[in-house]
Amino acid sequence: MMNNIIEQMLKSYEIKNINDEINALKEIIQEIVLSGLSRGGFFNEAAFYGGTALRIFYKLDRFSEDLDFALLKKDLDFDLSKYFKYIEKELNAYGLNLKVSSKEKHSKTNISRAFLKGDTLEHILKFFPSEENHTYNHILKSIKIKFEVDINPPQGATYEIQYKLLPSPHQIRLYDGPSLFAGKIHAILCRNWASRTKGRDLYDYVFFLANNISVNLELVKNKLIASKYINEEELFDINVLKTLLKNKFKEINYTEAKEDIIPFIKDIKSLELWNSAFFIKITDNLM
Repeated sequence: MMNNIIEQMLKSYEIKNINDEINALKEIIQEIVLSGLSRGGFFNEAAFYGGTALRIFYKLDRFSEDLDFALLKKDLDFDLSKYFKYIEKELNAYGLNLKVSSKEKHSKTNISRAFLKGDTLEHILKFFPSEENHTYNHILKSIKIKFEVDINPPQGATYEIQYKLLPSPHQIRLYDGPSLFAGKIHAILCRNWASRTKGRDLYDYVFFLANNISVNLELVKNKLIASKYINEEELFDINVLKTLLKNKFKEINYTEAKEDIIPFIKDIKSLELWNSAFFIKITDNLM
């Protein structure tokens, strides 16, 4: 069964080299994990968001590494491990086993992660095949997927329910387009990533604008307040947000940003336009 389903899912990818193959298999495993979480009822109390959600449900044309989730309401005692059995069962059905290592993180004031402010549960899933002669043994043994859950998320997110037919029919609650965009803008402004801006954030920013997706202003405001980037009393509207972004775009090292995104995309020609003038100008289209 694993061969049939995974082979079927692989057919939708254009695979030209080993890197493409690794990215495709990683994404298929992500979808199997999501299916297992869905079967366990996880999406009754949490929503999917971040770059991988954008990739899977909005057809973002770049690969994404991690799975990011946020609870629908604050629960500092939330235990993600209760869903591991559903993930394991789903993966085992396709001949995949996993090891889980968990790290509990409490950082109410430290702005150190992408979208996840406040209390965060972090887990690493490492996969390996149970069929010794399977074609993808050598690749699967090296694949690991990080997933995180924000157990104290800023309020203001809006959601949608989406359905997937593979690896088997299931439904997922995720942030809608404007709320996903809010998370991405927050990441651009606040992400502390070795003092650099992730090229992936910039690439996604262009994607949102190109697809005429508006931003959830309430959510981005609450995220920026939670990160102490702005004060609750400050005036905040779309024009203020545009100014914040334009100022940020003046500071970015675009050479480093391009280097970050290149391994995740097929067409790098679009990166030739990347400079402060380009990002400042397209920000006029933010709505």
